[in-house]
Amino acid sequence: MIITEGIVLKERTVGEQDKFIDILTKESGVIELSVKGARKINGKSGSSTQLFAYSRFCYDKKGERLYLNSAEPIHIFYGLRSSLTGISLASYFAEVLRFCIGQDKGSEEVMRLMLNTLHYLEKGLRSEALLKSIFELRLLSEIGFMPDVLACRNCGKFEPEELFFCIRDGGFFCADCFRDREEADYFKVKLPVLSAIRHIVLADFDRLFNFRISDSVQLRLSAVSEAYLISHLERRFPTLDFYKTLT
Repeated sequence: MIITEGIVLKERTVGEQDKFIDILTKESGVIELSVKGARKINGKSGSSTQLFAYSRFCYDKKGERLYLNSAEPIHIFYGLRSSLTGISLASYFAEVLRFCIGQDKGSEEVMRLMLNTLHYLEKGLRSEALLKSIFELRLLSEIGFMPDVLACRNCGKFEPEELFFCIRDGGFFCADCFRDREEADYFKVKLPVLSAIRHIVLADFDRLFNFRISDSVQLRLSAVSEAYLISHLERRFPTLDFYKTLT
């Protein structure tokens, strides 16, 4: 028997009584568990396997499949269900994780990012737009796509008032060094946007969510973070498209 803590990212009904759940774990990445008699499970055990439940799971491995033995809830994130945009955004986060975090690719930092983001989203402690940008940029950084935002790649300038951020490779050039370059892969942004990106990808987790930005900065940051994720994961996500129809 194996014991682990995880977040339910997706649930799929099989037949009349059973279902499969995908859970994010810090030790083993995203794993699929078979839940027998799921519709007969009531109370705490039943809530433990619902979407976005953070629970302690006991399971067995038989051949290539994993079978749930028991589960105990730690936190269910019920508050997400009070907002259509909130639960839609959480579904986007879950879809991204299921795509880029495979089995046996565990990460304590990715687990912590998801738990903290869902906490702030459930409680309404940060705007959805800011949480989306934080999740996108920090996740990409944790899985090997951290942008190079320390200095201009040509002259080394640290705080240019205006710069061009490259979506393709994550670097930037100050406005003076950008002349005669192809603009297709670049976003033109100002220093406050660069400062926000630096905080998201470099800050300790204890400080990750502790900053505020203006609406105009957030608008540009949202465009950059979303484009950066789509470019590096090389796909679009239906849950993102649906979320954007709501907002």
